[in-house]
Amino acid sequence: MPDAIKRLAVLDDYQGVAMSMGPWDKLPGLEVTVFRDTLTDRAALVQRLAPFDAILAMRERTPFPRALIEALPKLRLLITTAARNRSIDAAACAERGIVFCGTPSFGDPTVDITWGLITGLVRDLPAQQAALRAGQWQTSVGWGLEGQTLGVVGLGKLGARVAKVGLAFGMKVVAWSTNLTEERAAEVGVTRVDKATLLSTADVVTLHLILSDRSRGIIGAADLAQMKRTAFIVNTSRGPLIDQDALIAALKAGTIAGAGIDVFDIEPLPKDHAILSAPNTFLTPHLGYVTQQNYRAYYQGAVEAIAAFNAGAPVRVIAP
Repeated sequence: MPDAIKRLAVLDDYQGVAMSMGPWDKLPGLEVTVFRDTLTDRAALVQRLAPFDAILAMRERTPFPRALIEALPKLRLLITTAARNRSIDAAACAERGIVFCGTPSFGDPTVDITWGLITGLVRDLPAQQAALRAGQWQTSVGWGLEGQTLGVVGLGKLGARVAKVGLAFGMKVVAWSTNLTEERAAEVGVTRVDKATLLSTADVVTLHLILSDRSRGIIGAADLAQMKRTAFIVNTSRGPLIDQDALIAALKAGTIAGAGIDVFDIEPLPKDHAILSAPNTFLTPHLGYVTQQNYRAYYQGAVEAIAAFNAGAPVRVIAP
C-alpha cells in the first residue's frame, strides 16, 4: 500500500468554491492548497507545483504536457475533473508511475448553454436587455425558431441531445460529420446531409465535436462563406474548431448574422482579444460544464480518488 497523499494542489478554482463543494473532511491529514489563477509560464508553474504529491486539474484549464510532468518528481497522483482530458499526457504519467484518474460528471449541461446562446442570438436578448436598462423599448425584431433549420455538426451524445431540443422547438434538423451514418441520423430523428448542404441551408449551425488534428479548423473562411447572411453559428465544444480570425472577419463583414461562442483559442480570454470587439456576438466564459451539480460531482470524485489511491486501489484510472 502506498504512502498516503499528504499535499494536494487544487488548480484553477476561478470561483473559489472548491473547498465548499467537496467532502474534504473525509481526508483527515491532507493539506489542500487552492489556486484560483491560471499560470501559463512553465517555470513559474513548476515552482508552484513542485511541493505537491497530488494535483487536481479543473478540466483543461492547465495543460500537463510531458515536459511539465517530468519536471514534477514528487507527483504521484494526477486527477482531472470529468472522465477524460486531452491536455494531459497520459503516456508520460504512466511512464513516470503517476496514477492519472478522472471523476464523475453530472448530465450534459453544455446542452443548456448551447440553447441559451442560440435563443439569445436569434431573439437579440443581450442587446435587448441592454437597451431596456438604458430606457429603450423593443429596438429590434428577432427570429422565432419554429420552422427554421438547425445544422448540427457532430451527432454524438451531446449533439444528439441538442438536435432533439431543436426538434422540440419545431425546427428542421440536419446533421453532418465525417463519420455520420444514415442509421445514426435516423436514430436521432434528423436528416444526414453533406457539409456544404448543412452550411448553406441552416439558419443556426452548432458544433459538437471533439477537438483533434482532424477537426481543428473544421470551420474555416470558405465554410463561413457558404452560410446564409441571416445565419448564426454557435460553438460550445472547443475554440479551435473554428478559424477564429476567419470568424471575426465574417462578423465584421456581415456575411453571417452572428455567433454565440462559449469556448476560445486562449482561455481565460485576454482583455484585448479581437473577438471581444467583433459585432453581433453572444460570448460566455466557457460555462458549458460549470454547474453546481457538475462541480459537486467533480470534487466528490476527487476525494474518492485520493481515498482510493491511499487504500492502494485507484479508481477511474485513465489509460494512455
